Amino acid sequence: MLYKQGHVYIMSNLYRTTFYIGVTSDLRTRVWQHINGEGSEFVKKYNLHYLLYSEYFERITDAIDREKQLKRWHRDWKINLIKSVNPDMRDLKSELEL
Repeated sequence: MLYKQGHVYIMSNLYRTTFYIGVTSDLRTRVWQHINGEGSEFVKKYNLHYLLYSEYFERITDAIDREKQLKRWHRDWKINLIKSVNPDMRDLKSELEL
């Protein structure tokens, strides 16, 4: 049986003071939408144009569950998660070849 895949991702602003956690089945397109002011008003309002973290799931339902979990986390836990795979908290958009 084929399942729709998914990604959980974290976007931030230049100073890494605000985070947005989202879920999508097409990470490249969704990040492009955020950069170009489409979609989330929160992302647009706070200029969250930097991709700091993404996590792939075979099933979109698992990605949705993970998104809900991460949204309940304290800020420090989110930062530790990001730094576990992206220690410098650098923008990962270039890896998506937008």
